[in-house]
Amino acid sequence: MSAPTILVTGASGLLGGAVATTLRDRGATVRAFQRRPAGIEGVEDVQGSLTEAEDVRRAVAGADAVIHLAAKVSISGPESEYRAINIDGTRHVLDALRVGGGGALVNVSSPSVAHLGRAIVGLDATPADPERARGPYSRTKAAAELLAMEADGTDDLLVTSIRPHVVWGPGDTQLVGRIVDRARSGRLPLLDQGMALIDTTYVTNAAEAIVAAWDRIEDVHGESFVVSNGEPRTVRDVFGGWCDAAGVPRPRLRIPGSAARLAGRAIERIWERRPGHDEPPMTEFLAEQMSTAHWFDQRRTRERLQWTPRVSMDEGNARLAAWFREHPVR
Repeated sequence: MSAPTILVTGASGLLGGAVATTLRDRGATVRAFQRRPAGIEGVEDVQGSLTEAEDVRRAVAGADAVIHLAAKVSISGPESEYRAINIDGTRHVLDALRVGGGGALVNVSSPSVAHLGRAIVGLDATPADPERARGPYSRTKAAAELLAMEADGTDDLLVTSIRPHVVWGPGDTQLVGRIVDRARSGRLPLLDQGMALIDTTYVTNAAEAIVAAWDRIEDVHGESFVVSNGEPRTVRDVFGGWCDAAGVPRPRLRIPGSAARLAGRAIERIWERRPGHDEPPMTEFLAEQMSTAHWFDQRRTRERLQWTPRVSMDEGNARLAAWFREHPVR
């Protein structure tokens, strides 16, 4: 039996790169699609944009499956940009699979599609809610997940959605890098003393769960799964572990969560009128994420995907520390 050809969108990112590498090491023929080369040895690069239907068709042609990770991930910016990439891009992937006669799609989503601003304590994957999800990223990812899941079972398509929660690991510039940079400069606040309990996911665990979904697509299609390490810790401990690994001081700034949410709302309005060069220092969504518990029941995920995380939080922090020793914070 010949090796399957699997397209990974967004392989230039931390998680996408880990998924592509995992598939390659298992013997699959892996194709990477994104705006700039992923540069992964043994993986074919196809450059293009999710917003261009023809680019997507060219990338999907001949693939047996698509693992769709590419998205606009941010906490600010015009909602039209999120819609064009997250919703229309997912539609282009589905259309391209239909043109090729069907196939499997592992749609990589986010737990934020069902986060409505309230604490999530030990829940399984609840329905994506684009009307009430918080912020443009969450709303458009929720709409994209519904679009993908509605296609399951039609036109010879099998679709499942995986929602990895707070993915991190060595080389992460989007999350760990920003936390460490702000902590180093004394600009990282802990909201409500950093006592909110949250789940996170070490990057190789998330990648292996996504690959497990592809392996099990015949059995799990039509289902959505939240993926995490299953080791809830306080925000203070999570941030502190990353700061310790990087050799920078732990955050000392304390702000009430209610005050941060109000400030975030005001900052968002300012950024809409006079956007900065970087993301705003706080938004209402970010304040909610840092001051509200969100951890998940992993029993169904592990049973249905036949997957368990191999790298614990402590081992992940040790690997992160080893990486920072080779790439010290300047």
